[in-house]
Order: sequence, then structure tokens, then C-alpha cells
Amino acid sequence: MATLQSLALASPVSRSLPNQPRSLSGIPSSVAHRSSNSLFNGQSLGVARSPLPPTTWNSRKCGPIVMMVKPKIQFIQGTDEQTIPDVRLTKSRDGTNGMAIFRFDQPSVFDSSGEVGDITGFYMIDEEGVLQSVDVNAKFVNGKPAGIEAKYIMRTPREWDRFMRFMERYSNENGLQFIKK
Repeated sequence: MATLQSLALASPVSRSLPNQPRSLSGIPSSVAHRSSNSLFNGQSLGVARSPLPPTTWNSRKCGPIVMMVKPKIQFIQGTDEQTIPDVRLTKSRDGTNGMAIFRFDQPSVFDSSGEVGDITGFYMIDEEGVLQSVDVNAKFVNGKPAGIEAKYIMRTPREWDRFMRFMERYSNENGLQFIKK
């Protein structure tokens, strides 16, 4: 129907008929015009009004859609790490950069890495997106995996703030506490 209306408005026939009744929206009340100059001799179509009220836009109720994602850590994408790490933070005196060191004792990734795949990095995932690092080292005792140490380096105050927002969400979800030394 919308295509027919737009064709009727674009037609030279619709412009040449000044006495044609028009609706409030500027669309002709009859979609098809009979004219000796036109090859189209169709019938006028009528469209019944919808019984539903028109949809209105309410800017107070609408806004950005935020997907709430449980904050999580992964070493293999798609496989959440179940072990809660010990996290140590360092920050430069001028506050422009810093480093977070995560230590996982007996991480669950060792249980599933044979079936799921290799450790590909360190991924911190929350509703804002993904923070990632490839600085991941495994610790072995008597030839068996015992732990993982992952480092995340923040080079700007913006990266530091983003990391702290992730850590706040992650700590709230997993019961971690911040202890200043």
C-alpha cells in the first residue's frame, strides 16, 4: 500500500489534478487516478483505520538499552572461570598507568581445557564489553598445573577507570573485598 501511495504521489497525473482531495498527511485520498493520459485504469482502494491507537514516542521512557551481563573472567572464550582470584593492584604515583596481577590457585580452566581448547588469553567481561590481555602464565608443580598468573596493564587514566568499574562489578558479584596495604 505504501508503495502504491508513493507511486501515486510521484506520478505526473497526481500533480496535474489540483482538485483532488488530499488527506491531512498529504497523501491523496484515492490512490489510483483515472485519466485518459494514464495507462493505469485501476480502481481506487480504501484502507480501513486500525482499531489500535497510534504508537507514540515517549522520550522519558526510552533510552539506551543496556544488556546486564554478569561480570566474569575467561581464559578460553565461552568458558567462565569458576575460581575466584587473588588480585593485586599497582598504580604509578602520577596516576597515569597501573597494573593488575590476578593469581588463580587450581583454576577450573585446567579441568576443561583438554575438552574445550587451549588457553587463548585473559578476558574480563561485563556489560561494558571485554578487557583482555595475553600476558598469562601457568604455574606447574611436579609436572601438573597448579595455578595461573595473568597481568592486565592500564596505560591511561581512562583504562584504569574502566578496569576499576569492572572490578567493582566483579567483586560485588563474587564477594571480594578491597584491602589497602
